[in-house]
This record gives sequence, C-alpha cells and structure tokens, in this order.
Amino acid sequence: MNPMTRLAAATTLALSTLALGACGSMSPQTRDTAVGAAVGGVAGSVLTGGSTAGTVGGAVVGGVIGHENRKNR
Repeated sequence: MNPMTRLAAATTLALSTLALGACGSMSPQTRDTAVGAAVGGVAGSVLTGGSTAGTVGGAVVGGVIGHENRKNR
C-alpha cells in the first residue's frame, strides 16, 4: 500500500473516532450501526487500496453487521 493511501486510511479512522465521540445521546443500536459503518469503511478502503467502491461497500457491510449485532445481544 502506498504512503498516501495509508495516510488517508489513518486520517479517516482518526476523524471517524472524533466524530463518534459525539454519539453519547444515540441509542446503543444506532451507535453500533455508526461504529460498524465507520470501521467497515476504513477496512474496505484499506483492503481495496483506497477504491471508492471498496470504501462504500465496507461501510454498508459494517453498518449492517453493527446494526444486526445489537439485535442479537
């Protein structure tokens, strides 16, 4: 992975972490969905070398997993 892609992934992760700090008033299921989407987006970006489709696909899959995970607890 080239340094620019690595920097973009790290920046996205840092900004997502900061943005999710404001999730205190969210319901647990909504928060898990948002966290899943953020983590999935970063993972999709890293795994596909920064591809937009990989990032969006990862965010969608992560959001669904986060949403469904809360239901099963």
